[in-house]
Amino acid sequence: MKKLVFASNNKGKIKEVSDMLAPLGYEIICLKDVGFFDEIIEDGSSFFENSLIKAKTVFDFCHLPTIADDSGLMVDALGGAPGVYSARYSGESATDESNKALLLTNLKGVADRRAKFVTVFTYVDENGNVYQTEGQTSGRIAEQEIGSGGFGYDSLFISDDLNLSFGLATEEQKNSVSHRSRALKKMLETLDRK
Repeated sequence: MKKLVFASNNKGKIKEVSDMLAPLGYEIICLKDVGFFDEIIEDGSSFFENSLIKAKTVFDFCHLPTIADDSGLMVDALGGAPGVYSARYSGESATDESNKALLLTNLKGVADRRAKFVTVFTYVDENGNVYQTEGQTSGRIAEQEIGSGGFGYDSLFISDDLNLSFGLATEEQKNSVSHRSRALKKMLETLDRK
């Protein structure tokens, strides 16, 4: 098994990425496994910048091959918001519940509910390699939560590919079309080529 540090403490993301990479011979190590407990200041203006900040910060700490992602929900009618602020959309002490509530409030009476999830993965290693890949999945925002599976905005996001809320989708269904799996697949193809 090839060890890969995943610069995240998000249990949902860690499980998703581990499930996708384990069959390919990768063992995912999370931040607490390498003793990293600092807060990473994500002050970039794009998913690419924030993903790179996370990957480099953690790599500089542990000197092990590291991947990091930055993900978010972009809603057309809100000019791409919440975007890079998805995790803290409702403020510094935001929760999934408060973020979803604010999103529904901001979309009240809005007919165009098109949206997409975006993920950018960054890989950094001891040879100075830095690779970035992006994945997207399109859908629309429901009028209310549908299902309780997944995490983040999943229960509000109706996937175009599945015609189903990510909150109702099985892990296998979600992973087959998700922004994260698409970005990760591109990253694995990049690593294989290199």
